[in-house]
Amino acid sequence: MLAQLQVATEGLPLPGPEASGDELFRLGLLYSTGQGGAPLDYVSAHMLFNLAAMRGSVEAKVYRKELSEEMASDEVAEAQRQAREWLAHG
Repeated sequence: MLAQLQVATEGLPLPGPEASGDELFRLGLLYSTGQGGAPLDYVSAHMLFNLAAMRGSVEAKVYRKELSEEMASDEVAEAQRQAREWLAHG
């Protein structure tokens, strides 16, 4: 179930704190490819892959690493900040 906590940019609502690693991973895929109504947004994708990895998704760890190699260091830092903020609101 998706619950909108805060959406900094246009896109899909952020998942609620009950979201599974698989749900977070699937949403990260949408942002990393710009499909399913999500804009192409590597920062959001990295944030979601990070959260999914924390919830046990092995695939998310692989995708997060690959995506971070395509991102500037300040973008990765912003994704990590957003992940911490999401966790604080959960």
